[in-house]
Amino acid sequence: MERVITVGPTIHDVARLAGTSKSTVSRYLNGQQVKKATQEALDKAIKELNFHRNANARRLVLDRTNSIAVVVDNISNIFYSGIIRGIEGVANLKGYNCTFLSWTSNYAEEISFLNLLYEGQVDGVILVSFQKRKDEDLERIRDSQYPIALIGDHGGKDGIFAVDVDNAAGVYDIVGYLHSLGHREIAYISGPQHAAANQHRFNGYLQAMEALGLTYRPEWVVESDWSSQGGYQAMQQLLERKGFSAVIGSNDEAATGALRAIQEHGLNVPKQMSVVGYDDISISEWVYPSLTTVRQPFEAIGRKAAEGLFQQIEGVQDKSKEAIHLLKPKLIVRDSCGTK
Repeated sequence: MERVITVGPTIHDVARLAGTSKSTVSRYLNGQQVKKATQEALDKAIKELNFHRNANARRLVLDRTNSIAVVVDNISNIFYSGIIRGIEGVANLKGYNCTFLSWTSNYAEEISFLNLLYEGQVDGVILVSFQKRKDEDLERIRDSQYPIALIGDHGGKDGIFAVDVDNAAGVYDIVGYLHSLGHREIAYISGPQHAAANQHRFNGYLQAMEALGLTYRPEWVVESDWSSQGGYQAMQQLLERKGFSAVIGSNDEAATGALRAIQEHGLNVPKQMSVVGYDDISISEWVYPSLTTVRQPFEAIGRKAAEGLFQQIEGVQDKSKEAIHLLKPKLIVRDSCGTK
């Protein structure tokens, strides 16, 4: 049987039906203004013909895809929803589409997604990960001439456009708040070593303790995997060591696990022990007592990264200029802290 190939309506068909020229149709489809009567005729013709522009042909003419890739390490990470909203908001204003990819589900390394740029499939890439990045990967990103923005770890390297939260400042503010309530002995539950934010948050703890003249006690610092179970187990170890009146969980899950361990130990929160978390995930408002924590500006992080990427795409700004942007988190005071 002979195969019949059906060809859809073209801009020639639109021009003929609307009674105008092909160049006028092209200008209108590319967002340029035409006379009101012409616009009405074109809209009518496009609807009647069920015309759809050929995206691939437009891409060849304009030498751009009008698409960006957003690559995350794990699409199930609840923190990425706010970041994605921020990115999408900027992309929509620019008339761009976003392609979302998860490198864990694709069994690929983050750096391999730069091939989307090299192959001309997208105009820019935003790499989103809270894990530590390899030095050699960061060097490849720094040396690339393509539009790339990082969210998360930038390894302290210059020449990379990166956006992150000021993790150290968030914990610094927590220690300062506890100090204002009269606490002088403050324990700390740290996170996993693979998380880029972990060391920055711990540095904030050390810096605040020193600045306020508080004694750092290594035995009052216990590592967790940032899960509720991990926080629970870390708190059990701390409770055996005693001597402190407040504990900082370096994320909310660890803090909620610590809260349960304290309560099972027969101590009242906040009368006998104060607890603070970090991240302001939804559960932090619903545990009892509700958790004092630090809120990260995820949507603002996404917006800032997207704005920087589009400045590179449009040639407005080189990615090495004003490369590192740390956004300030906000202390959220609830019911889990009391005076000493």
